[in-house]
Amino acid sequence: MTEPTTHAYVGMWQTADGHVRHELLPDGRYVEARGTRERAYTGRYVVTGEHIEYVDDTGFTADGDFVDGVLHHGGMILRRTS
Repeated sequence: MTEPTTHAYVGMWQTADGHVRHELLPDGRYVEARGTRERAYTGRYVVTGEHIEYVDDTGFTADGDFVDGVLHHGGMILRRTS
């Protein structure tokens, strides 16, 4: 069983238009939705300080940073919705 994460960023994050949505789950997994594709990408993530590293289930990697409560990832800005 995976231990729950202990950071403050668990929850739903989305772009202003709602097209891209990242749900950071407490077990260290994430679900990324794109438009009408609710599970476009899934994988695991690790938060270290204000930095997030993603590894999707195909092995693709990406990262981002939390700045003043906003997630900056891949040229996108995502804000918490829950």
